[in-house]
Amino acid sequence: MRDERDKEIAKLREEVADLRKMVRALVSQVEHLTAENGALRTEVAVLRTENEELRVRLGQNSSNSSKPPSSDSPADRAARPGKPPSGRSRGGQPGRKGSQRTLLTPTTPPTDCFPPSCRRCGKGLPRRSDDDPRRHQVVDLPPITPDVSEWRLHRVRCRDCGTVTCGKLPAGVPQGMCGPGLMALIGLLTGDYNMSRRRAVGLLRDVLGIEISLGALSEAEEGVSEAVAAPVAEAAEHVAEQKLKHSDATGWLQRGQARTLWTIATAAVTVFFITPDGSMAGLRGLFAKIKGILVSDRGRQFGFWAMKNRQICWAHLMRKFADFAERPGPAGEIGQSLLDCARVVMHCWHRVRDGTMPRSHFRVLMSTMRPVIEHHLTRGVRLSARGISGSCADILGHAEAMWTFVDVAGVEPTNNHAEQELRSFVLWRKRSFGSQSDRGCRFAERIMTVTHSLRKQKRHVLSYLTQACQAALRGQTPPSLVMPGP
Repeated sequence: MRDERDKEIAKLREEVADLRKMVRALVSQVEHLTAENGALRTEVAVLRTENEELRVRLGQNSSNSSKPPSSDSPADRAARPGKPPSGRSRGGQPGRKGSQRTLLTPTTPPTDCFPPSCRRCGKGLPRRSDDDPRRHQVVDLPPITPDVSEWRLHRVRCRDCGTVTCGKLPAGVPQGMCGPGLMALIGLLTGDYNMSRRRAVGLLRDVLGIEISLGALSEAEEGVSEAVAAPVAEAAEHVAEQKLKHSDATGWLQRGQARTLWTIATAAVTVFFITPDGSMAGLRGLFAKIKGILVSDRGRQFGFWAMKNRQICWAHLMRKFADFAERPGPAGEIGQSLLDCARVVMHCWHRVRDGTMPRSHFRVLMSTMRPVIEHHLTRGVRLSARGISGSCADILGHAEAMWTFVDVAGVEPTNNHAEQELRSFVLWRKRSFGSQSDRGCRFAERIMTVTHSLRKQKRHVLSYLTQACQAALRGQTPPSLVMPGP
């Protein structure tokens, strides 16, 4: 009996040992599954955050981000709310001030046309001049032939030593085939009009009858760039001295490498710069003096400018608020409130600009709007929401620069001026993928500075470039890009 009981005890002990092993295995498995579950939960949270960010990015367009309108898809354009119908018919409206073509000075004596007979009774009419006749002009092009000048450099042998000496070109005669007028036209075609060099060669051949190689055309570009270098440098100093200036940036490429294209624009002069990067140091070096009020976005590169002398762009703010408004939950509510407030601000500003609201009344209204907007921004900060709270905190950090346009006459609440100046450069980048060398970057900066500034001042671009090239060939001072003040 005792042996049987010992056997049962031994058997039970074995079963207990097996159960303990099983329990330890289960405990280990549970610990492993718990750790794996925690890791999966963390991964799910990360993926949810990433998914939310991707959804936000997929929903971005020109109305809720800094993306250009050209990047909008057809679906974005279709979903964008259009303006309500005005109820008016298409075309010009009654009372509209018509626009007429500016009449030119005739190059030949005008031809007088008299009616032979009365349009009602048919009786003959005398040839009597009208004090105010109707003028009809036809503009045509004469046959274009290039103006070719030739210098013959004779070689003469010395009777005493037998050395052959060749004559030299007079001062002011270009070493290449391009005269100042042709150089100016090439700079305008390949620069401001952003025509490819091959197409420019074709146009010169087909329209002007001038055969020119790509190499000679590139040399002409360099000559134009050097001819306007001093006026462009003077223009850069001029914009730094002004009381109000706008600045913005976009991307640029140099031989496939990323660069940053900056513009600094005033009412009369626009200057462009291409820098290796968009850092604060690179931007600060473009300003000869940190003076006046700067209108820009909230980029950190502008941190060296005193906040009290800045105006940040409300168009950028409204796009940011529109982005907030598309978020679900409290973030969307805060974004919609900010967007509604910003629309009220812009509506009132348009009335001030149109002269239908006194600026004094506008100041009173904005003194009530400012604490409301800052309250909603503070709510956004306290929300601790990814992608929203940080932006609200940054906007609050620029609060002093949001309202400069309210008190200072002449300051616009948006940076549209600088953005519009960059558009032609953006199109250049899209067509030609930037430039291929430092020389190409300098040509792009200078030619666009010249053309944009001259058009603001309503000066003839080709004439100016021709005069600048003539001055460079003769060693004279080129004409200034800065118009003298009154």
